[in-house]
Amino acid sequence: MLKTNKNNTRKPTGVGYFINGIQTLFVGMLRVWTIPIVLMLSVASGFTTFYGLSHFITDWIALIITIAIQSIIVICSLEIAGIHWGANRVRYASVVLSLLIALTASVSFSYFKFYEVSQQGNIHINRLDEIRQSVKSYLGKILTIKGEVIKQQHAELKKASDDVAQAYFGTHRLITGEYQNQIGDGPFYKHYKKIYEDKKAKQEKLDLESSSFDEKIQQLQISMSDLDVAKDIENSYYDVLKKYQDVQLQTGKLSTNMGQGLPEAPLLMTYKQFIADVTPSTAMWKGFSLFAFICAAMVDFFTVLLSYRLEFTAPGPLTVDEEDLVFECLRQFTEFTINNNDELQMVIEKTDIEKARKYSDLSRMFAVGLLLNRGFLRKLDHRTVEFAPNLYPLMAEKMADKINQIKAASLTNKDSISSET
Repeated sequence: MLKTNKNNTRKPTGVGYFINGIQTLFVGMLRVWTIPIVLMLSVASGFTTFYGLSHFITDWIALIITIAIQSIIVICSLEIAGIHWGANRVRYASVVLSLLIALTASVSFSYFKFYEVSQQGNIHINRLDEIRQSVKSYLGKILTIKGEVIKQQHAELKKASDDVAQAYFGTHRLITGEYQNQIGDGPFYKHYKKIYEDKKAKQEKLDLESSSFDEKIQQLQISMSDLDVAKDIENSYYDVLKKYQDVQLQTGKLSTNMGQGLPEAPLLMTYKQFIADVTPSTAMWKGFSLFAFICAAMVDFFTVLLSYRLEFTAPGPLTVDEEDLVFECLRQFTEFTINNNDELQMVIEKTDIEKARKYSDLSRMFAVGLLLNRGFLRKLDHRTVEFAPNLYPLMAEKMADKINQIKAASLTNKDSISSET
């Protein structure tokens, strides 16, 4: 349905045109909303980049470099959308190279922050496992030596017991002459009995110390188990350190009774080291986290993508006079086609006839240059340009005005003819 206004121009009405207007408004709002989204993504990426970079260089230098990196990403993303490889290969390659370098720097230093966030729990578990493995290895060596020593002591005590029995009944291999087969507590018996009693006392003392040592180990293992689920980590960790020191003291006593040295106890990390935050370093790349890398790359990817899409919106609107100039000048071109991007493209070179007539195309080339600078046209090569999406509504409006003017003139002519008749 068409509605006529006072100026004899007719405006479309109806549900279809209303829906189309709503859709146009929605698309326009999305384009406007893209700008703050790009800025927020750039700030987020800049924060993570600065965080990683500041651990390697001075803060103010890191801030300047971060601003430069994020600016290059946005500028190059906008610029790469407006140029084509065939139009200017050197410029295109330089823009792509600059973008890749900036993205590499941004993603690399942002990776440290996402690594810290994503691996914080794993790092705590790894530190806990490191403590457990150190203590387990230390106790394993001690218990192995302790078992061998106790086994040896039991063997020696049994031998001493056998020697006492043989000496009492006079059957010991060292008894000779008149003392053989004489039962009683003679000098041989007293000698071996003293040896047996010394070994027995030593064995009892070793068993007592071993029992106390096992108890200390059990308390240490309980404390380490509680550390993983404790609410008060600080007190729990200091309790582990205390129980570990008790085990070391008991190990010293045990070593004295065994009569030999035991392995040196490993040095456990302090509480500050246990709860310390992750410090960015190149070691993070050795334990590469794919999730952290994807998160770091995803932020910059969306920044590039939305910045690229922003190029489809002109940096500034045309004035009414510029719109009329552009429309009239573009009408002077004759070679229009639809390219592989489903965009309308045109040849901006003079035709052979125009060259033969020495036609001056200053006005229309000025219009092309204006549209290229404003983002309404994109250069494909030295002789071809294509329409940007935001040029179509402008041309459609001008063409509609032109058609309405023709229709209005036609109606005026019909009215004048009918009045004459």
